[in-house]
Amino acid sequence: MVNSSVQYTSYYESLPAPDDESDGRDYFRPTEATLSVWAPTIQHGGPPAGLLMRALLRCAPDPDQHFTRVTTEILGPIGLGVNRVRARVLRPGRQITLIGADLEVQQPDGGFRLAAQSIGWRMRTADSGPIERAPLPALAAGPDDVDSQIGVTADESLGVDWGTIGFIGTVRSARTEGRTGDTPAVWLRPAIDLVAGEQIADLESIFTVLDVANGLGTRLRPDEWSWMNTDTTVHLITKPRGPWLGIDADMATGAHGFGATFADLYDADGFIGRSAQTVLLNKQGGS
Repeated sequence: MVNSSVQYTSYYESLPAPDDESDGRDYFRPTEATLSVWAPTIQHGGPPAGLLMRALLRCAPDPDQHFTRVTTEILGPIGLGVNRVRARVLRPGRQITLIGADLEVQQPDGGFRLAAQSIGWRMRTADSGPIERAPLPALAAGPDDVDSQIGVTADESLGVDWGTIGFIGTVRSARTEGRTGDTPAVWLRPAIDLVAGEQIADLESIFTVLDVANGLGTRLRPDEWSWMNTDTTVHLITKPRGPWLGIDADMATGAHGFGATFADLYDADGFIGRSAQTVLLNKQGGS
């Protein structure tokens, strides 16, 4: 059975740059499809990460290079005001290139505040097929082998019922047997456009849903605890193929109010890399 009801068509709408804009920033209006599960006034971390990846991909593109490591830092609440994004080459090179992208949010006074940034290493590609090796085999079932639904809702095997509100209600999900922790692996992809009217690229799709790893690797109850990540770092060993991302996550929690979520990542062909997220833990109703 497939639930295909989605009330939005995109996470962002493209806006024209102001007449006095001359430094290459792109402007966007977030839709309610970006909303966080934690508060109705901020965006979930997923769509901004996708928007930053869009900027990284469009900055000095080189068909002979591919992104191998990307870190996204969430510097504060990402609001629903106008978002503007700019990418720049930090370290050019024929073998490796470092690119950075910033996302700023317009404030009530009209000014902009830096809210998130991504830094990505691009490396030149070459034929290393003879020594290709993944640390783990493909997941037990691919995204086309299991039923999918809109949202991430609980059954007896899933740790957290995130429901179908905001951003979560725009994601198609399908679960399969996992190997990490005590929660299942989950296939995810956006069910709508990243930017209205644009075809979403595979890396944009993957980075839009990757932030959800933090919510998939735990059985904590969100009415008892909150666990918000401040960053996401991804290491890729190959070029991902297709819009689906398989996430097999496990959140480790320490005794001092912080932890980390680690995830093995897959596309329909098999293992593609790993991610790590730093997690701030708070008991609901307390400090």
